[in-house]
Amino acid sequence: MEILISNADNRPIYEQIYAQIKDNIISGALKEGELLPSIRTLAKDLRISVITTKRAYDELEKGGYVHTVPAKGCYVAEKNTELLREEYLMQIENHMQEIARMAPPCGLSEEDAVDMLRLIYKGES
Repeated sequence: MEILISNADNRPIYEQIYAQIKDNIISGALKEGELLPSIRTLAKDLRISVITTKRAYDELEKGGYVHTVPAKGCYVAEKNTELLREEYLMQIENHMQEIARMAPPCGLSEEDAVDMLRLIYKGES
């Protein structure tokens, strides 16, 4: 698993770690039951504080993406299909909001945007 920390990113480092691990879990790159790097190992690899890494792992656990086994490590949690569905719906909604923001300046009407989506669904674009 590769995690990249960007100084240009406005988000705190723990959020960058959280988002990248979460995306790897949602995409299936990290499988259910897979052991994540230890907090200390990840902190050392990224050259960041253990506290920062722990906060990212804590947030992942709060979100239901991982579970911790004392003295064993942090594992990818069993996928909750409803949680995944909600995550995807939020991502789709964010992309649609971006489309709605970008469409007017280039003269794309709502009807044209819907037609474009229909073409994409049909695989004709």
